[in-house]
Amino acid sequence: MPTTYSSDPDDGNHSLQSPLIPPVEKPAGENKTEQLYIDDMLQKYCGEFGPWQLKHFVLTSLAWALEAFHTMVMIFADREPDWRCLDSASGAICDRTARSVCGFEPGSWEWVGGPRSSTVAEFGLFCGEKYKVGLVQALFFGGCMIGAGTFGHLSDSFLGRKGSLIVVCILNTIFGCLTALSPDYWSYVLLRFLTGFSTGGVGLCAFVLSTEPVGPTKRGAAGMSTFYFFSSGIALLSAIAYIFQTWRVLYIASSLPSLLFLILVLPFITESPRWYLVRGKINDAMKLMSSIAKCNGKHLPEGVVLVLDEAANSGSGYDLTYKGQLEDKDAASGSIIDVLRSPMTRIRLFLAVAINFLCSVVYYGLSLNVVNLETNLYLNVLLNAVAEMPAFTITAVLLDKFGRKPMAIGTIWFSGFFCFAGSLVGNVGTWKVVKMVCGVLGIFGMAGTYNLLFIYTAELFPTVVRNAALGCATQAAQMGAILSPFVVVLGGGLPFAVFAVCGIAGGIFAFYLPETLNQPLYDTLGGMEGGERTFRSVLA
Repeated sequence: MPTTYSSDPDDGNHSLQSPLIPPVEKPAGENKTEQLYIDDMLQKYCGEFGPWQLKHFVLTSLAWALEAFHTMVMIFADREPDWRCLDSASGAICDRTARSVCGFEPGSWEWVGGPRSSTVAEFGLFCGEKYKVGLVQALFFGGCMIGAGTFGHLSDSFLGRKGSLIVVCILNTIFGCLTALSPDYWSYVLLRFLTGFSTGGVGLCAFVLSTEPVGPTKRGAAGMSTFYFFSSGIALLSAIAYIFQTWRVLYIASSLPSLLFLILVLPFITESPRWYLVRGKINDAMKLMSSIAKCNGKHLPEGVVLVLDEAANSGSGYDLTYKGQLEDKDAASGSIIDVLRSPMTRIRLFLAVAINFLCSVVYYGLSLNVVNLETNLYLNVLLNAVAEMPAFTITAVLLDKFGRKPMAIGTIWFSGFFCFAGSLVGNVGTWKVVKMVCGVLGIFGMAGTYNLLFIYTAELFPTVVRNAALGCATQAAQMGAILSPFVVVLGGGLPFAVFAVCGIAGGIFAFYLPETLNQPLYDTLGGMEGGERTFRSVLA
């Protein structure tokens, strides 16, 4: 064996393998990593909304059109078709001036387009059975409510945002196509409920997945823009329904786009870096942030690492260099129970749920009133969808100027005011036009509110519970959607009066929410509480 020599300077010997010139020690702190949470890294190195975010945002937001297809298809599939009298040799009388077929003898009239033109014609859902149309629509929204909570939890936990979006698109394709094969009314009800269950998670997952990689100063406008895809989906659906005017074919035509989205779009969508981070997949998160920077023409330097905001706010110096890669068992996670345990998030959740419920009653209630205009149904739906788009634009432009809270209060009360005005006018003569204008302006204001609430609610809660909280708010909105048809059937000025009360109350609740404009998008509950304490101490 070769002779070894000590490198101890006290014994006068040095190792033959040791360098003649000792290495120069680097100044303290030179090797220290730069720890940033995602918002800071996006702003400093990656870019807040570059080519990468634009492509990701557009591809992901296409899912909103799918939700529009599965939700609004009921307007056409469950419509009551026109009818006409038949010349009857048996002497059965059919009054051509009547507004309803109720009381007519069988064989004296027929549906225009045949019995397969809608579920009403095929399953006999008219006159004494008309309530069944409202029942199937209410159960669809009930399924949406359950699905929003279920997929909100799954997308925050092991399934992830993209994984949840894949699952709901698969289910929508299956249930939507099976609906077209419904042999009877109750089979139809069941399949619409199941379609609602999967549909409830589509917009929720798409919204969070599309906005989480966007920087804080661009997130508001991006979040508001997602609803253009929903309105565009409604407009496109009206064209599809005009081409396929039998309800069974229409369900297949409106369900196949979900399959195309699965095959052609989802492979090019990536998981959220925030979900990677809170699940302990630090390497995956860093690789994705590096890809974002490269695609945006920027550079993510060596030594920069992601850190959970909870560690940063606590000053613990959560050094990944020494801690090493986190395992899934150490991942930060949370549930709706955690939201309720914290006084701060508990109050926010209560207010968000109440506001979403009230605004949904107004939005869906005013939307359903369109069928009472007795004009071309396809054109009506198209114009209603197009009319919402200016509201999205105006709200998006003003959102970062005035803030989330003032815009929420302003748009809710704008809608509530015109609903109140609509409740004061009659429904005869020229007052019909005034009432219609009040309804259009009411839905204009509430359309701006409805998409604003998504971005506002998402910013009120940290990443670990964001989808769970947003799921609860979405569930509340679905409850409002379930209630709205029953408000509409009250008739007269009562629906507008109810919508006005809901709008005014919603604006009052919004007064108690905090402003989130240009505030950090926190990752953990501890990080949010620590950040709020720091913010209050600075103000003091």
